Amino acid sequence: MKWFLIFWAGPIVFLGGWYWLSYYDMSFGIFMFTRQVHDLTFELYGKALGIPPETIPPLVARAIAVDSLVVFAILGLRKRKSIIAWWKARQALNSSPSDLASKESLSSAP
Repeated sequence: MKWFLIFWAGPIVFLGGWYWLSYYDMSFGIFMFTRQVHDLTFELYGKALGIPPETIPPLVARAIAVDSLVVFAILGLRKRKSIIAWWKARQALNSSPSDLASKESLSSAP
C-alpha cells in the first residue's frame, strides 16, 4: 500500500510543482520552468486534443480530484475494520452516561 501511495502522489506532486513554478515563471535558470515552456506545453496539448489550451488545467485538476477520491475510497475499504473500531471508540467516549445526566444539564423548570 505504501508503494501504491508513492506512485499515486509522486506524479501529482511533480506535475503540481512544475505547473506552479512555470505558471509564475520561477525558472531558477532552468528552461523547463519558464512561462514559455508552460504556454507551449498547453498549446501542444490543446492542438493534440482539439480543445482550447486554457481548458486543460481545470480538466487535469478535475481528473486528479476524481483519482484522489478513488484512491482514498480504496484505502478506506482496505482499512474499514480499524476505521469502524476507531469510530465506535470515539462515540463511546463522547456519549458516556455520566455526561448526559449531570446536574448542570438538567432543567430547572418547574
